[in-house]
Order: sequence, then structure tokens, then C-alpha cells
Amino acid sequence: MAHPLTPVHRSYAEQAERQPDRTLFELPDGRTITYGETARTVRRIAARLVHDGVTPGDRVAMQVDKSPEAVALYLATLRVGGVFLPLNTAYTAAEMDYFLGDARPRVLVCAPERRADHARRAGPDLALETLGTSGDGSLLETDAEHDAAVDVSEDDPAAILYTSGTTGRSKGAVLTHGNLASNCRALLDAWRFTGQDRLVHALPIFHVHGLFVAANMTLVSGASMYFLPKFDADAVVDLLPRATVLMGVPTFYTRLAANDRLTPRTCAAMRLFVSGSAPLLASDHEAFAARTGHAILERYGMTETGMNTTNPYEGPRKPGTVGKPLPGTELRVVDGRTGEPLPDGEVGSIEVRGPNVFSGYWQMPEKTASEFRADGFFITGDLGRIDEDGYLCIVGRGKDLVISGGYNIYPKEIEELLDAHPTVLESAVIGVPHPDFGETVVAVVVPAPGRRPREADLLAFVASGLARFKHPRAVRVVEALPRNVMGKVQKAELRSRYQELFTGSDGDEGVLG
Repeated sequence: MAHPLTPVHRSYAEQAERQPDRTLFELPDGRTITYGETARTVRRIAARLVHDGVTPGDRVAMQVDKSPEAVALYLATLRVGGVFLPLNTAYTAAEMDYFLGDARPRVLVCAPERRADHARRAGPDLALETLGTSGDGSLLETDAEHDAAVDVSEDDPAAILYTSGTTGRSKGAVLTHGNLASNCRALLDAWRFTGQDRLVHALPIFHVHGLFVAANMTLVSGASMYFLPKFDADAVVDLLPRATVLMGVPTFYTRLAANDRLTPRTCAAMRLFVSGSAPLLASDHEAFAARTGHAILERYGMTETGMNTTNPYEGPRKPGTVGKPLPGTELRVVDGRTGEPLPDGEVGSIEVRGPNVFSGYWQMPEKTASEFRADGFFITGDLGRIDEDGYLCIVGRGKDLVISGGYNIYPKEIEELLDAHPTVLESAVIGVPHPDFGETVVAVVVPAPGRRPREADLLAFVASGLARFKHPRAVRVVEALPRNVMGKVQKAELRSRYQELFTGSDGDEGVLG
């Protein structure tokens, strides 16, 4: 029998009432903040939001640096029935114009030092508040507390998260209270996460992974977290002997594996390392296991759905896969054109259905309708296949598929070969326009430390394992691949950079030979 879903903010409030003196946040300077203290901050911020005119359904936008008070702002927004809109601190003024114009929040909370930048936005329809990282800012300039919590249903919107916008304008994914609560419950069960856990939290809190996975699981379970402003390998290694769980992106694990202080002994108290938000190379998975004795647990999620699949807590965690669907979530791989399910082993479009799947894109009903099948499955835009053990393997984004001379080419297949070459640290394979083939394959590689890959060597290496039509027609070397804040390679930027390689005046700089 399914448990009734309690909204995340109510589950947190119950924990705070049950164990007010339990540590919620431990900060780098040694300070601790309890559940009870945070609950008081939540009530104070709630009072300020109500004073600013926030009513159920109103959006509250946040663009501030990570702090315990920012988490309290999230909880306070949900408490008063608002819709939380976290925004990347790196967004420019022009990008903020778009997000604020699209979402039309009732309140914008920014860093104190950016108040002047946003002053022109304040008016009858938008209250401007500030929140710093030291308990400062106008948001906290009241001792009044708002005790009432608005009754919300599972279908009521809780948050809007804007997609990264790799194709066209960013879209606002509307996540409901039911989406957040159901996904949190599924993850708590799948990863055996309890109030006894001590999480190292080094992720940003303006996206799904840092806020709706890491923070929500801690808040709902009554656990504690070491709350770092950002990832720092030495700081994390210092904490591992006292922690039980780390949630991170692949970059965390490559940097940790390169730290001489990371040993099986420093990880003795750890029970779980989770990786997501970008693909983890199988070689990095294996290198980390060799250093620590721990197999990283990789999972698969996205802005619109939260988490969809996970490698098992108990049982084999397979490098290069993202495991099986979480309980309650259905997943299928289909022919992208017909929607017909494909046999296991064949690459196709990944589609999911379940209580974790968002309600739609903010004010984009046509776009929302186009992304769902008639039977309610959401078209993720990702390509993958189900392996012989029923584990999902992500092949790439549908838009990254290269169609050259009528042949479908999946970049990951080529990337895995290139990454295995001793002179290559990592690679990204893209399709660029070609006068004869429509598109052709270009490999962008980052050299391994102290090595200089040669084009002829790489092409010969690829040729031994792949059909001729999959071979790159050019190799480019770069110092680093462009990535977003979550570590995802920005292939759209690479495609733009090299789009005239075969059709225009793109120079030879960077071609390896």
C-alpha cells in the first residue's frame, strides 16, 4: 500500500518539531545550525514573503550564493504556497531579463552586492529583497514569524526550473509538490538514506541534483549535511572520515581520484558515492574503485523528471550504465519516429512515465503537448539502449545524433574508443555540416597530461573498432571541453565553433597531425 505523499516542506517541519536540536548544517568554519534554528529562519522568511504580497501560486525567484538561509528561503516559499524559482548565479543581466519576464515572479531575492543591478526591476509587481551568505540581507530584517502553512495538493506547482537551453530559449519546467515528494521517497528507499546519514553537500542549489536530490533527501529524512560553498577536493577529503554519503558530478570524482590523500582508509566510514548530472566515464568509475574500494553509484535524471533510474544499492553497479528505473517510474526505449518499443540492445529514444514527471513547461502548452505521447510517456530527448541485464545505457542526446550520408552515428560509441587511447584525456564527438554527406564527424580531444595525440594514430585506433562511416574526418585539440556548471559538455558550442570546418573558411589551427 502506497504511503500518502507528504510535501517536502511539511516533512521537514515534522523533523524540526521532532528533533529541534539535531544538526542540519555543519559549515566550513565549524559552526552548526540545527533543525530548530532553521525552522525559525523559515518562519521569519515566510513572514517577509507574505509581507511582500506572495500568495499561493506566486513565483519567488532566487539568485544568491549558496547558504543555509537560501535553503530556508526555498522551504519558506513552499510553506506559503509560493513557487520556487532558483536561478544560476552566473546568469547575466540579459539572461535575467528573459527569466524574470517569462516567470513574472512576485519577489526577486538577490545578493546584497547586486541590489543596485536589479533596482530598476523593483516596482508594484516585483518586490526586491537581498540575502547574503552570512545571515545578512533585507530578507532577514524582521523578527516576525509566519506560523501558518498553506495546504497544498500533490498537483500544485512547487518549483520552476529552467532547462539549460542548449537548443533555443530555456523552458521553465514546472515541478509539483507530488513530483518532489515522490522522487524523494523513492530515492530514500533506493539508496537506504536515513536520519543517521551525514552528507557531504558540495553541489550548487539552483538545480535538481543539489536541491531536489541532495538537500530534499537530507531535509525529509532528518539527516545532517556538511554544507560546502563549492567543491574543493581537499575539503571533501577532510570530511570523508566523518561522512557517510557524497553526491557529486563526474568532475568531483576525477579530482578526488587525483588527490593523494584519498585512500580506502579515508573512505572507511563512507557507505555511498553517487554520481550524476553528466556521464561518468567507465574508466573513471574503475579508477575510483581502485583507489578507494568503493563503486560509484551512477543514476540518471533530468530537470523535467528528477531521477528516473539508478544503479542498485545492493548488487552490481555497472560502469557505463545508469541502472534500472526507480520504483514507480516506467521507462521504455522506442523508435523515435513511430513510438514503437524497440528490442533490448537496440538504440532508441528514452521515454519515461511516473509521479516524478513534471506537469509541463511554464506557459508553453503546445511545447508541453509535443513532448508527451498519448499514453502519458514523456519524450526525454535522450538516446539509449537496455543491456542484457536490464540496465539502461545512455548513448547521448537525440540532437547530438550525427546523420552522415544517411547513416546514424552515435557519438558516445566513438568517444569511448578515443577516451581509451593513452594520449587522450577525454573527447567530444560532434556532427558538422559537410557538402557531400550532409553531416560528418569531428572529434574534439583533450590531451592526456604530458601527451600529444596524433591524428593518424587516433584515426587508426578508431578504425580498428568501428565501421568506416563512423570515422572522424577531422580531429581538433583543445585544452578543455566547454562545460556548463553541472559538468555537461556543451556540444552546441562545439558545433558552432566548427560548423564551417568543411563548408567555409575555418582555419587549420588545432588540427592534429
